Formats: sequence, C-alpha cells, structure tokens
Amino acid sequence: MEKKIIEPSELIINPDGSVFHLHLLPEQLTDRIILVGDPGRVDMVASFFDTVDFEVSSREFHTIGGTYQGKPIMCLSHGIGPDNIDIVVTELDALANVDFSTREVRPEHRTLHMVRIGTSGALQPELRIGTPVIAEKAIGFDGVLNYYAGRNSVADREFEDAFCEAVGWNPLWAKPYIVDADSHLVDLIGRDDMVRGNTISAVGFYGPQGREVRLPLANPDLNRRIEEFRFKGRKVTNYEMESAPLQGLSLLMGHKAMTVCSIIANRMNHEATPNYKTAIHDLVGTVLDRI
Repeated sequence: MEKKIIEPSELIINPDGSVFHLHLLPEQLTDRIILVGDPGRVDMVASFFDTVDFEVSSREFHTIGGTYQGKPIMCLSHGIGPDNIDIVVTELDALANVDFSTREVRPEHRTLHMVRIGTSGALQPELRIGTPVIAEKAIGFDGVLNYYAGRNSVADREFEDAFCEAVGWNPLWAKPYIVDADSHLVDLIGRDDMVRGNTISAVGFYGPQGREVRLPLANPDLNRRIEEFRFKGRKVTNYEMESAPLQGLSLLMGHKAMTVCSIIANRMNHEATPNYKTAIHDLVGTVLDRI
C-alpha cells in the first residue's frame, strides 16, 4: 500500500515540532482525553489529577496532561462552536496517526478515547436543571461533517429524513447529520444517574437555537416542532454546540467519542441558572472515575 504523505500546506507543524493550533507535541498526547469548552475549566479538571506533567496554552486551546488513578490522561479546552471541534479532532488525530518527522500516515492506527463534558439547554419539560444528558445520538446543525467523504456511512439517514420533514427544515440551512456516540464509552460512563438523549449541536447560541433578542427568527416555530418530534420512540432532548462534529469526525477517523452535558437551562419551561459550577464539578469527578 502506498504511503500517504501530508503536505505542509495541509498540516502545519510549528518550528518546535508541535501541531499548529493546539501547540501539542506528539509525545504529550494521551489516549484518554477530557474535552471542555472553557479554557478556565481545564484547571478545575486537572485539580482531580494525581500528577500534572505538562501544561500548554494557545488561543482558546488550553491543555493540562498528567495522571488520574495511575493512568495517563489530559484535559483540553476546545472553545465554543463546531468549527473549533474540526480543528481539535483533526489535530489530535494527526498527533496520534501522523509521523511528524516524515509527514507519513502511520501504518498502525492509534485510537483515542474522548469525552466532552459541557453545559446544555433542555428541549423537554421533564429534564430538570442539573441533569446530566449523554448525547447518545447527536444532531448536527453545523454542516461540518458534510464536507468530508464518508459522511453518509456514519450518519443515520432515516432519522435525518424524518427529522427534516417533521420540523420543516429550511433549505437555506446546512443539512443536518445524525451520528452515534461510541457505544462502549456510553456504556462505560452512562449509569442510572444520567439520561441517554438525542442532542442537537447548533451552529450558534442565539438565533440558531431559537433565541430571539432583537432580530426576528426565520422560523420562530422550530423549537416547538423539535420538542414534538418523535422517531421510533426517540425525542430530541437538548441543545449544545459541539457533540455532533466530535462524534461524527471521530467515527470517520476511527476514534471513540461521546458528550455528556449538565442541563443549565430548560427552554420549554423558560428556566435557567448561572450557578452550575457545582454540578459540573461533580460531573467531572464522575466521568474521571468511569473513563
């Protein structure tokens, strides 16, 4: 089989040998990775670690690596939005599966285990604030996966078609894609204290999630239709902004990934709390114990 060489224009490697945006070196990569949005939250996650071996910061990408219960682990912040996930997952995969000295794709695949811990808004009235929801299926409104070959091989096309028809999907928007979390990780981390849901990854926080501040919405009825939608007994549980590209790209690249979010707002009940840090702290401890 012919070796694949990654050109310098396609994968930029910094002069110190680190990957372009994350500024991580291949030898710093661990197989188990906790992903969070807020760079400041990385310090909180790392406070659980037994040891801290390195810390790297570049833009919104903040990484601390060490050990937890004797096993190597790292926490990395990805910032806000699906476009950042495209950067993070691609560069983590390159660190794992590209030889940076030769730019050759390694013949033996290295699999990463990535769990994103985040916050979310509920789309079902029964989901109480503080509830952890696993994105067992993630619904991407962002369109990131549509730019990659093999998109249809990892997407639930039947679910997609039913969803688009039921909610009256606007053809001006990117076509949604629906992808599964890694079942092994879901079974490992998901217990009776977590809800297994179907999570939307929106492309923005305000209009794309049906929030109207000053600008009117193109489809003000969208959230009601989403709440009422059912497919084979499944209903859409919550909104966030990163689970679908994380899970979709990981499926295409041969990695294991999932997202679990703490509910900090209920869109149907018009409830929200800014005091969610205790719930996130407890969720981090739970995930670290189970991953």
